[in-house]
Amino acid sequence: MFQAGAWLIDTFYGLVHSYAVAIALVALAIMLLITPLTMKSTKGMLEMQRLQPEMKRLQNQHKGDRQKLNEEMMKLYQEHKVNPLASCLPLLAQMPVFIIMFRVLRGLTEIDPATKLFNPKYISDTSDLSIALHKVGKMMSLGLDLAISPSQAMQENFAHGIWYALLVVALGGLFFIQQRMVASRTTSPTMSPTQAKIMQYMPVAFALFQVFLPTSLVIYYMTQAIVRIVQQGYITRRFYGEDGLGKQAQEASAKARDIGKDDAKPSKQTKEQSQAPAPIQSKRVTPGKNRPAPSGRPTRPVPPSKRNK
Repeated sequence: MFQAGAWLIDTFYGLVHSYAVAIALVALAIMLLITPLTMKSTKGMLEMQRLQPEMKRLQNQHKGDRQKLNEEMMKLYQEHKVNPLASCLPLLAQMPVFIIMFRVLRGLTEIDPATKLFNPKYISDTSDLSIALHKVGKMMSLGLDLAISPSQAMQENFAHGIWYALLVVALGGLFFIQQRMVASRTTSPTMSPTQAKIMQYMPVAFALFQVFLPTSLVIYYMTQAIVRIVQQGYITRRFYGEDGLGKQAQEASAKARDIGKDDAKPSKQTKEQSQAPAPIQSKRVTPGKNRPAPSGRPTRPVPPSKRNK
């Protein structure tokens, strides 16, 4: 797998003779391969959202029976031919790609302790990329050393390292724009505003993590982020037009939220009744006039002088 990734970078480098452009072209090629999977997962996610009112009713109907609820949910998925894990497929596909690219870029820029120059791994010594890297100890492109991380660059020369930091800031901005495009049209009846904010800013936190990774990976992810923004624009036009699947999913989500609100009202009233103070009942110990004394309690004898009164 590492040799295949290195071969891909070497192939594009042989065409453009630029490290940054070659890495960007690799990111573009991978995104083009994943695009059909992304479109399929988006469609599956929208179909899941369209079923939310039915799912909400099943949850209310089988609230105390978890096993029965799961059985009914599976029947619902099979009836509508929906895969609940479809939205996770692009993420699962990209995780091994990230590991491969990280290992390949580290291997290509491995320093030989004797010569202080690169001793690239995973590619042939006669390839264009290997010949170019054997002569240098820095992967210079666009005026930046792509072999070091932004944090290393700022430690060595803070003024020059600012340019590396700006790349990370730009990556965070691209991630934020992409996530805003997704959040503007995606609604969930079970997601609170706080959870929505966390989901929106989580990619930005991931971008900040790139400070500690090679700058070549920052170039890689910037290219992917730009392609994703274009993809999201296409998805919006295709699925969220008039009477599109996205519009139907949004309407279904709103309906599911209304069902959830209606179900929450009785429980709120019940809670208020349970918290209401109980009425105070007075317990009279002394019996009233002309009332017989409680059984089992001795009566006080009445004097003879008062009996006739």
